Amino acid sequence: VQLVESGGGMVHTGESLRLSCAASGFTFSSYAMSWVRQAPGKGPEWVSFINTGGSNTYYANSVKGRFTISRDNAKNTLYLQMNSLEPEDTALYYCARLKGRLYGSSWSHYDYWGQGTQVTVSS
Repeated sequence: VQLVESGGGMVHTGESLRLSCAASGFTFSSYAMSWVRQAPGKGPEWVSFINTGGSNTYYANSVKGRFTISRDNAKNTLYLQMNSLEPEDTALYYCARLKGRLYGSSWSHYDYWGQGTQVTVSS
């Protein structure tokens, strides 16, 4: 199993980024996925969830209305479109494969995650 995130970078407040997560080594379409972020000195924070087919999505209150999660099962890729970025969004962003049906901020909900992609938002 391999999850490789990309698309991070340094932006200013109000700008946008699109993160991607390339999945391999498993049947991507069979697993629900999440984005989880971790800021320096803080614990992991769940950001968003998407079910296997992409029809159900959920967001943390802190990103609702600004971020959009999506997936392309034909390309084995997970996305996170991030608009209206704020300095508080600065973190290392991980895509993570759910172990079961529960999602959240604890790594115990996930069995695999990538190396992360850094997002830095300056004011």
